[in-house]
Amino acid sequence: MPESAPPLPVTWRPRVTTIIAYGMGAVMVIGSILLAVGLPEQFKLPDRLGMVAFGVAVACVLHLLGRLRVRADEKGITVVNPLRVHHFEWAEVLDVTMVEGDPWPKLDLANGVSLGAMGIQSTERERSRRAVAQLTALIRERGEAPDRL
Repeated sequence: MPESAPPLPVTWRPRVTTIIAYGMGAVMVIGSILLAVGLPEQFKLPDRLGMVAFGVAVACVLHLLGRLRVRADEKGITVVNPLRVHHFEWAEVLDVTMVEGDPWPKLDLANGVSLGAMGIQSTERERSRRAVAQLTALIRERGEAPDRL
């Protein structure tokens, strides 16, 4: 039975990736602070600050992975990937596909480009299948592309 379109707005996020990214970021910051405080006296203030700065830098990189999401609202679809945020109106998105073995689904756009939607992770098997089905239903309901046979 096909999935029905969920009420808008709806946001899909990868649970495991978010938990691991922010958890490891916290461990890195706390660990670098504890290490900086516990260093022997031969390490001066710049060394200690460097340790903390390194931990914060790693946490910032992990934040790029923790913020992944796909959001659908009345205006269209917003895809937040690690380095870029993409917003598409409903008419711009033709389809969403996730082939077995792909790490995340791809949005097929009207301009011929495909974009990975990293906010839906295939490692979360049933959640990702349901998210792709819901997103497909929304695209069929709100998009202007004809249904594929």
